[in-house]
Amino acid sequence: MSQTLSSLARLTLRQLRQIASDLGVPLYSRKSKETLVGEVAQRQEQRGGDLKAIEAELSPPAISNTETRVVFLPRDPQWAYVFWEISEEDRKRAQKEGASRLCLRLADVTGIHDGSAHPHTLQEVPVDSHSTEWYLPVPLCDRDYRVELGYRISNSWMSLAFSSVARVPALHPSEQILDQFVPFSLEQSAPAAASAQVAPPAAAEPSDSGLHERLYQSATVHFRSRRVGSEEFQEPGDSASDSDLLGLSDSGIGLWASGRNESGLGGVSPRQRSFWLVADAELIVYGATDPSARLTIGGEDVPLSTDGTFRIQVPFRDGDQVYAIEATAADGEQKRNITLNFQRRTPEDNSNPASEARAEWF
Repeated sequence: MSQTLSSLARLTLRQLRQIASDLGVPLYSRKSKETLVGEVAQRQEQRGGDLKAIEAELSPPAISNTETRVVFLPRDPQWAYVFWEISEEDRKRAQKEGASRLCLRLADVTGIHDGSAHPHTLQEVPVDSHSTEWYLPVPLCDRDYRVELGYRISNSWMSLAFSSVARVPALHPSEQILDQFVPFSLEQSAPAAASAQVAPPAAAEPSDSGLHERLYQSATVHFRSRRVGSEEFQEPGDSASDSDLLGLSDSGIGLWASGRNESGLGGVSPRQRSFWLVADAELIVYGATDPSARLTIGGEDVPLSTDGTFRIQVPFRDGDQVYAIEATAADGEQKRNITLNFQRRTPEDNSNPASEARAEWF
């Protein structure tokens, strides 16, 4: 019986299931390899068949000459798939040292590049000694993890292999908005088409001047800032007021577009128009720490997201600005800090808001 169990244990799970199907073992596809080994051996003894004859009909199990390895593959923000191979030499060494259970160790290594892991994040998961794959629950998404394969030997640990570091994706879309798109349409409206049929000036215009005017109108759309919490969004401003400021008509072609005057003839006459400019800068400070830690910037508490990230957006004025950032562990025993110093200079400022714009002749 022991020899039969040893022979069956060397087979792969797929081969065992094939034999279990031939022997009529119920629910063989849902059972572990260890359970199938016992039931197949029991059925074989009851039938008195020759196990070697059945093994001869099966394809021989693949013998891996590679070293022991483990692979960590995130499946989604909450689960990861792990599979591994253990060399025959490592199995014999583990049996000789009295290994009791095969385990997987999952560790959070976000932001660490020296091979260590964040304290208190190590999770040890016992697995079936005959299995070669496992699904692991992920504690927190949007973090970097590494898996270690090894044997538990009483109170000691026998390490076999480490996986590569892999990033578990975030559960929600990113809250950062990095790009701003200016929508425009090349379709010319009826009023614009009518305006475009004004008699050309004395100087010949390019044939695509209508396209130029439409692109100019779209590119000069003003955006209005709207703040929600610490985030700032850009929205198109009031089209009527923007057109007035730019001197554009409803069709998008202003009185002085392409050098035309009121009569539609070429030439530039003295014009009077108010002009203005507003420009400023903001500073974004962001980072991440342990989700259970307490974070302060300049002595003020900063709230953390569920995954430990933080992001603040503050004005960036002239002069020196110092941000002392400190993270303290939940137990108060560990601290990390960084001080950021920024300096802004504005060597020239010839700007003014629209409310202070004055009519100028040019």
